[in-house]
Amino acid sequence: MNVYDVLQDRGFIKQVSHPELRDLLGEKSITFYTGYDPTADSCHVGHFMQLMAMCHMQKAGHKPIILVGGGTANIGDPSGRQDMRRMMTKEQVANNAECLKKQMSKFLDFSDGKAEMVNNADWLLDLNYVDFLRDIGAYFSVNRMLAAECYKSRLAQGLTFLEFNYMLMQSYDFLHLYRTRGAVLELGGDDQWCNILSGADLIRRVEHADAYAMTFQLLTNADGTKMGKTVKGALWLDPAKTSPYEFYQYWRNVEDASVGNCLALLTFLPMEEVRALAALKDSAINEAKKRLALEVTTLVHGREEAEKAAQASEALFGGGGNLDNMPTTMISMDQLKANPTVVDMMVLVGLCKSKGEARRLIEGGGVTIDDQRVREIGQQMDDSALRKGVVIRRGKKVYHRVMMAE
Repeated sequence: MNVYDVLQDRGFIKQVSHPELRDLLGEKSITFYTGYDPTADSCHVGHFMQLMAMCHMQKAGHKPIILVGGGTANIGDPSGRQDMRRMMTKEQVANNAECLKKQMSKFLDFSDGKAEMVNNADWLLDLNYVDFLRDIGAYFSVNRMLAAECYKSRLAQGLTFLEFNYMLMQSYDFLHLYRTRGAVLELGGDDQWCNILSGADLIRRVEHADAYAMTFQLLTNADGTKMGKTVKGALWLDPAKTSPYEFYQYWRNVEDASVGNCLALLTFLPMEEVRALAALKDSAINEAKKRLALEVTTLVHGREEAEKAAQASEALFGGGGNLDNMPTTMISMDQLKANPTVVDMMVLVGLCKSKGEARRLIEGGGVTIDDQRVREIGQQMDDSALRKGVVIRRGKKVYHRVMMAE
């Protein structure tokens, strides 16, 4: 089956520059690339969706290039932002790139040149600015750039000339990878459409050669908001940032309307099975959510960790399983004395970012300890109960166990 049809059937594709791309992907092996911003040392769930698309492409015989934006990170992409991105050192970029490659190696085969990671700092940082303006800048219309959504949305807040150069830099990346590695296709999220299309257009203008752009649907909830936000922030693939249990619980608790979309985009289950699971109604949809959570957590963290997370979830919601596998914080008596109230403890274990947030949750009836609602803001933690372990629940779906260290 043509990988274009696979991606389309599973719901990845949002826009393509040329309809003939489908025929190209079915006729021969091509080299394609996608860019990653090295501002963190872990992929998040938005990156994971793009990794899945790249997996489908590689399995169909196409070669992926991962471009780490060590050079463009010095400028910052204005797309979808209201402010400038922070600058990074070369050391930070190198460390983050290495961490990203390690994570991506779970999904992509880097052996024998089947995939490659490159850093655009290797060619962008040595560019001569005057030569670049003459050779590349001449192909860009300021009027067209200002009409692009990534720039137009920033004009009211103020757009720096530094950021205005970003489209030129990303377009040049595509040109460079075409010249040096034969890349003819750039993939990315649909918020990158203007930049990706601009790169393909630059190759056509400069090299008089075919180049293509393809963007993917963004991973969103049914109301259009981006997926991947938790109580603690982004949903990371690094278990040190988002534990396997928290990762599992996120997918276990997705809204009913998003289950089918997530199964199609974030698992390798056959689409017949995806459609059957997505068609479940009422309480039966919980079985589809469990399958989604298990499959995605297995891909990211391995089967053993996924099953542990499933057992912990069952212990909380199904009355069985092993409670030892849920997120747990061990505290000392000194820590308890310094954080004597439920409000203090919720901040200590990361269930809330501030005491004010914890107080508001308690006032709204959104906090329980061992299924008993916390009604007083000043309620003290029970040290005798802590020796056995207590489960603090925030809202309906976020749990954390706290135990006194021996």
